[in-house]
Amino acid sequence: MGNGGPNLTSSFHVIGDVFDRVWIEGGALVNRDVQTTTIPAGGAAVVEFDADVPASLTLVDHAIFRAFNKGAIGSLVVTGDEDHVVYSGRIDIRPYDPEPKAGN
Repeated sequence: MGNGGPNLTSSFHVIGDVFDRVWIEGGALVNRDVQTTTIPAGGAAVVEFDADVPASLTLVDHAIFRAFNKGAIGSLVVTGDEDHVVYSGRIDIRPYDPEPKAGN
């Protein structure tokens, strides 16, 4: 992820996941299990994470006014097999049953 600047630092975040590893400023220093990483103006960072289920993840500059007012927002569409143990997709308040019975 690069930040063209020209003057503002970016607080890069993926809504819906956590970075497993972040190479700070694209160098050799690695942070682990990071939710948001700082990217200086004119700088970059390399991030790595696994998406456990299919989803549409939102990439933002967590200085939210830049995300929504300036367009510093993107979408990463993750495809693959559903895993209802990780994420059920449940939208109601009934008890969760990972193996629903026929007819439910």
